[in-house]
Amino acid sequence: MLQVQFIRDHKQKVLDGLAKRNLQDASSLIDNVLSLDEKRRATQVSLDNTLAESNKLSKEIGILFKNGEVQKANLIKEKTGQLKEQSKTLTDKLSGISASLQELLFQIPNVPHESVPSGNSEEDNEEIFREGVIPELSENALPHWELAKKYDIIDFELGTKVTGAGFPVYKGKGARLQRALISYFLDKNTAAGYTEYQVPHMVNEASGFGTGQLPDKEGQMYHVSEDDLYLIPTAEVPMTNMFRGNLLSEKDFPILCTGYTPCFRREAGSYGAHVRGLNRLHQFDKVEIVRVEHPDNSYQALDSMVEHIKEILRELKLPYRILRLCGGDIGFTSSLTFDFELFSTAQDRWLEISSASNVEAYQANRLKLRFKNKDGKSQLAHTLNGSSLALPRVLAGILENYQTDQGIKIPEVLIPYTGFDIID
Repeated sequence: MLQVQFIRDHKQKVLDGLAKRNLQDASSLIDNVLSLDEKRRATQVSLDNTLAESNKLSKEIGILFKNGEVQKANLIKEKTGQLKEQSKTLTDKLSGISASLQELLFQIPNVPHESVPSGNSEEDNEEIFREGVIPELSENALPHWELAKKYDIIDFELGTKVTGAGFPVYKGKGARLQRALISYFLDKNTAAGYTEYQVPHMVNEASGFGTGQLPDKEGQMYHVSEDDLYLIPTAEVPMTNMFRGNLLSEKDFPILCTGYTPCFRREAGSYGAHVRGLNRLHQFDKVEIVRVEHPDNSYQALDSMVEHIKEILRELKLPYRILRLCGGDIGFTSSLTFDFELFSTAQDRWLEISSASNVEAYQANRLKLRFKNKDGKSQLAHTLNGSSLALPRVLAGILENYQTDQGIKIPEVLIPYTGFDIID
């Protein structure tokens, strides 16, 4: 969440940024935050003064009793009793104001970076890069869900039988290709300096709040109510929360993490032809990258993440483009996001396969993730996250773009991982 002091010092910048997001009543929301903060600070001053006076009188009482001035000490003691009641009232008031202020701050998304274009939806995203050759397929080319059935490598009906729609079963060479992609992505990430982690697939409520999934996205997460745990929508959540409450030093930067996990998303309301097959799932595999950076270096780090993802797609020889998300499409916690999309020739459409985002200090403020700067003062770190990559649509792109009359070829870079060069 945003820091109140940042909102106070940069009110117009915050309002201009929220206007890019098309946030309704942003001005009223910000004014309410600042008004509540004024009340909080005034109440805190009153409480501090009351406690200071009470402590001062308590010391006087001790001295008076010691000197035998019992009557005078008892009179002052009555006054300290009144001050204790007053301090309790002020403490309760401060707690209520702070809780209300926190609720308002949770409603305010991150301020978009100045480079984020205005816009209402994905239609207004800005294409900034495109690379790769779109293959020319034969007239009888098939979409990946038909290829999966033809070569018996993914069984959507069996997944529906076992669990429900959106939970496919990978079989034979399909399962091996999935595993190959995971290993390849992790190897690429560790070679680039990321430390590999295996993290829990469920998180507690504090972790959900720490990275911004709560209270914004409860409807998208699976909740294990009996234990009050949430199935993770991305490895970003547990990996970033590993640093919750930490006080780092400047020499700790940069911190680079990667990990493979299944991801679980309810995706309520997702229907239609555009979500067929692997296009939209409730459970899918993803390899994530997370960085904790010094604020001065976070945008350079974001550029590095983008270049890293580009290298992977070049090696897979998949046609792709990069979009800078507009204010109406950018995620709640993000300051700047680049989406990667590959072109599915069989579907004749672009499929999102990765996002790389800088959330600046937004998550770190929730996480209380700080570092000691060169002046010895505590300062919020910046956090970044990205997919490298989400597997379902990458797999769909490989099946569709690499299909031939003889079978589905395997990208050359993956053959050492699969042990075969064609699915036939």
